[in-house]
Amino acid sequence: MAEEYVKLVGVNKYFGDFKASDNIDISIEKGKLIGLLGPSGSGKTTILKMLAGLEDADSGDIYIGGEKVNQVKPSERGIGFVFQNYALFRYKTVYENIAFGLKIAKWNKADIKNRVMELIELVGLRGFEKRYPSQLSGGQRQRVAFARAIATEPKLLLLDEPFAAVDAKVRKELRAWLRELITKVGITSIFVTHDQDEATEVADEIIIMNRGRVEQIGSPVEIYNNPKTPFVAEFLGENVKVSHVEDMRGFEGIAHAALIRPEYVVISKKNELVRYPASTEEGEVIKSVFRGSLIEVTVRLHGQELIGYRQVSQPLLHDGENVNIFIQKMNIIDENTAYVVENETITAAESLVI
Repeated sequence: MAEEYVKLVGVNKYFGDFKASDNIDISIEKGKLIGLLGPSGSGKTTILKMLAGLEDADSGDIYIGGEKVNQVKPSERGIGFVFQNYALFRYKTVYENIAFGLKIAKWNKADIKNRVMELIELVGLRGFEKRYPSQLSGGQRQRVAFARAIATEPKLLLLDEPFAAVDAKVRKELRAWLRELITKVGITSIFVTHDQDEATEVADEIIIMNRGRVEQIGSPVEIYNNPKTPFVAEFLGENVKVSHVEDMRGFEGIAHAALIRPEYVVISKKNELVRYPASTEEGEVIKSVFRGSLIEVTVRLHGQELIGYRQVSQPLLHDGENVNIFIQKMNIIDENTAYVVENETITAAESLVI
């Protein structure tokens, strides 16, 4: 059985009349990299601050490594913290920044030197020891911040929007690097983000937050493919909301609204073969937009607009062209729940025994 390393039980936090944390129950296994994902104001950073001891919970209990830490000072919790703006000392070199926590912890000079050089090697900054933050790129500064945060071998690493201050290309590189780094050092880590691509690419498990509540917890694939609440279904992926589901072939009898993602919509030219003709309908192309690796196509079906993808290698579609449309599945939503429904034609075909 996996070890439960970080745990929040019935945690509540108010700021005046605003409830930032609403009865939070979270359990995190040792060594996992967890993404706290949600829009601004959803309570992600508040959880991080309560774990670090920078904010006190109004009620509930917080455990790290099996120890209840509600009354434990921040400096004694064994936390490493990485901020989105790096928070490096401008007038200290890379070496001095990484060594800072070790000096505070009263490590001897020889051990400090060995540890700092080990970390400089680990984060790929060998040869940059004597440089100052102003002489580094954004990505390099964030690597220094990571090295400083894990220098004292903390029990838990907390990262608040760690890639927010770097450009898109560097952000992508840092994601892969962070995933590799956490695997190497094996430290339990929690990072806050509002970027779902970041969370799904980096995290072992995602905790979806909304209005101070935990909406859903699971692996990136599990949550993306099986959202359990309307918020999660709408928040993840690109969605088009449709109200008249019962008009669409293969979904007759469904009275609730639905969210249809582009990857669920198959759009074919009239002369192209279709796999499920019984549930394929005719629609009209409204517009096509080149998205680099894909063509995004907006179509009209039963008076409602949908979006689907075509490969750049496929024949182009023209505005006003009549096309075949097949909807593979959709996320059905009502007031409190969400669930996935597959087109009945696919279900029937898969149930046939030859």
